Amino acid sequence: MSSPWPAAVADEVRSASSEEPSRGQFGHWLDMLGDVRQGLHTSTIAGFVLAGIIAGCSKPTAPPDDAAAAAHQQAQSAQQAKETARLEIDQIPPPAKSRYLAVHTRESWANPFLTVGRDSIRVRVILPDPNPGAYGTGTMLRPADARKQELDVRLGDLPNALSAVPSGAWPYGRVVALEETPVTTRADRPQVRRNIEATIQILNDLGVVVDEWTGPGGSLLR
Repeated sequence: MSSPWPAAVADEVRSASSEEPSRGQFGHWLDMLGDVRQGLHTSTIAGFVLAGIIAGCSKPTAPPDDAAAAAHQQAQSAQQAKETARLEIDQIPPPAKSRYLAVHTRESWANPFLTVGRDSIRVRVILPDPNPGAYGTGTMLRPADARKQELDVRLGDLPNALSAVPSGAWPYGRVVALEETPVTTRADRPQVRRNIEATIQILNDLGVVVDEWTGPGGSLLR
């Protein structure tokens, strides 16, 4: 069988393989190999240590969480606004059930009426009649719609909006009617219900009684 090596190289290989290296030569090779491995090992460790030092020195300091700080500041501002609004609303007398439970239509409700939607809350207010006499009430001389005002507000602005309602616009006392917007779609209803729950919580914190007019399925309660 012919050798894959050239003749001259094959002779050298056979010559080298036929001569068993002495123990001294073998030991010398081991010593050289050990020196090389030791050098590589030392260099590798030094490289890792140096890389760690550089990484530690170059690692940027974590910036402050601006989003968390802004959220905390916003929560504090909302709480302060709620407390201020409660002080204003506390001046309104407690509600009289004998008066507001007898009302069964939206048009007849004289206190603030809240309609909760997916993105905002509509606050309807009937301003007090500047002429409380009975003459001309409800006629063209003194139309009730002329005293009606509606304002769409965000959930967080509800305390300020209610505290700005004149005391004369609370004839039943400290109570509001609350309903789900009648144009709620099935897809938006879960979010609207969450908004209603959040609105009720705010009203409870303000000391305002809630007379809810719609149920979870949008059915009329009153």
